[in-house]
Amino acid sequence: MDELAVGRSALTERRWSDAIGLLTDAAASHPLAGADLDGLGEACWWLGRLTDAIAYRERAFSAHESAGDHVAAARTALALVADHGQRQESSLSAGWLRRAERLLDGQEESIAHGWLLRPRLNAALHRADLDEALAIAEKILDIGLRFADIDLQAIGLHDRGRVLIALGRVDEGLEALDEAVVMAVSGDVSPYPTAMVYCNATIACEDLTDYRRAGEFAEAAERWCERQAIAGFPGMCRVRRVEIIRLRGAWAHAEAEAQRACDELVGFFPSFVAEGLYQIGEIRRRMGDLAGADAAFAEAHRLGRDPLPGLAMVRLAQGRGDAAGTLLARALADPVLTPLARARLLPAEVTAAIAIRDVGRAEAAAAILESVAGVFQTNLMRAEAGVARGLVALATGEPEAAIPALRGAIREWQAMDAPYEAALAQTALGEAYLGAGDQDSAALEFAAASSTFESLGATIDLARVRERSATPREGAGRGRPRRSMRTFMFTDLVGSTGLIDVVGDDVWATLRSWHDATVRGLFRARHGHEIDHAGDGFFVAFETADDALDGALSIRRAFAEHRRDHGFAPSIRIGLHTTEALHTASGFEGGGVHAAARIGALAAGDEILASRATLDAATRPVPHGAWRTERLRGFRLPIDVAVLD
Repeated sequence: MDELAVGRSALTERRWSDAIGLLTDAAASHPLAGADLDGLGEACWWLGRLTDAIAYRERAFSAHESAGDHVAAARTALALVADHGQRQESSLSAGWLRRAERLLDGQEESIAHGWLLRPRLNAALHRADLDEALAIAEKILDIGLRFADIDLQAIGLHDRGRVLIALGRVDEGLEALDEAVVMAVSGDVSPYPTAMVYCNATIACEDLTDYRRAGEFAEAAERWCERQAIAGFPGMCRVRRVEIIRLRGAWAHAEAEAQRACDELVGFFPSFVAEGLYQIGEIRRRMGDLAGADAAFAEAHRLGRDPLPGLAMVRLAQGRGDAAGTLLARALADPVLTPLARARLLPAEVTAAIAIRDVGRAEAAAAILESVAGVFQTNLMRAEAGVARGLVALATGEPEAAIPALRGAIREWQAMDAPYEAALAQTALGEAYLGAGDQDSAALEFAAASSTFESLGATIDLARVRERSATPREGAGRGRPRRSMRTFMFTDLVGSTGLIDVVGDDVWATLRSWHDATVRGLFRARHGHEIDHAGDGFFVAFETADDALDGALSIRRAFAEHRRDHGFAPSIRIGLHTTEALHTASGFEGGGVHAAARIGALAAGDEILASRATLDAATRPVPHGAWRTERLRGFRLPIDVAVLD
């Protein structure tokens, strides 16, 4: 009995290892009560021994049921709900939840009923039913207040706060989170609710991209951990701090912390391991280790963490813009995405859409991002919205409009001490200055970005900005870039994603190689100048409409002949438009270019769709179908187009 009393005292004092030894010894001579077995389960949980924790809690449940204490049995069942959920064992978790519900059914309301509401709240959050989640959080808080239970009050407050933030009621939500964290800091809240408050408050602020507050919460949690004899929870704290460390540019330290956290959490909390692996992937991507990033994202996905937006950015860096666009389109189509979750994907969506020349898609994503930033009003979201606005302005040939948006974004990034993101924005600003004819300002921005990338070890970005700054710009020193008349061709393979699924990666690689060589050879033979090659499409400029028309017809003939001789060829569509465009060092920019791209997108498989301007500019007649009038997205005036025979 002395060992039992001392063991119980060790539990109260949170001396988990001592408690386990003493209570285990006591059990050899005296059967342990359900409360003691619950204590052993908690002690094992804090030491990262989840399997042992579950075993003791199962024994505690049986002891409570045998004693006829249904409320205590329900509380233990709810702990097992969390334990099995932690191990991603959804069926077992759901089974224990049903047992808890059955035990509390018909019982007079108690603190246990408040804890019973939490799985329902999490389910409502998972399906993005935020109104229902808020109503449940209010009920949890109300039960805690009526029963003067500080644990449930802290949990109810922090649940209320994170749901309010997700609803866009940011100030109210942060007030509730602050109050819950203060309650946890006081030391009056039990260990497990304290851990939940710290962890979820940090996650909520990171989702909000309020990294200052998230950092304060994470540091408070770390100090609390240092006062506890625990093993699992510090790894969870470390995972949450990694994103903040990464943002500040300490990449080696961030990866070391993430790896340490993953090592601590293996077998204890797979979802946090997955988050740690995702952060490792983001760090490696920035450092140019695309293979390492790909592997980390794949492992994070295996453990249940959506690998986006990081994986999409890897695909872009690999030159696979079409794959990046598909990944993001599917993710953004998820009907249960909250506005905050959607906002985390939108910067990558803008970048990917511009890379595959879908400016309308980029414009739509940038508009949504600006709207979300207006609601949540964090520095990071304002910075991301500014960059998106600047990139879209650059893509639509409006460098003067891009400059103030990018300058504002750089100020926001610098205020947050986010050097990598600031350098990316400086690179875009350099492009905007070039487009506006300001060579000196462009050189300053490129130099600043280059210095940052070099100090961080961002090898791919460093090579890109150095190449860009070293490229002589046509007309440099003679004012603004000149405008030139060209006929622009946009080509694209139709249904390539479905085709890859049918033929497989190896066959697709061979087919795409044939496509690239064939198309490139034919337009070059007609004096076509390749401006861009993204995914399975080309953007080409021709000096004359005759060359462009001959090139398009020869490409269509080559595909038809290959189909006849070999039994198969992919379906290609081509758009042609003759217009004046801004001639820059990197190629051509402006509204006419985007009109040409949208004409290309209107073509069906194996069609060549040409504007009236192109056919009028030709020196010899080209047979074509009936004229039709199209309204291109983003353009005020309609345009006449026809399909070539």
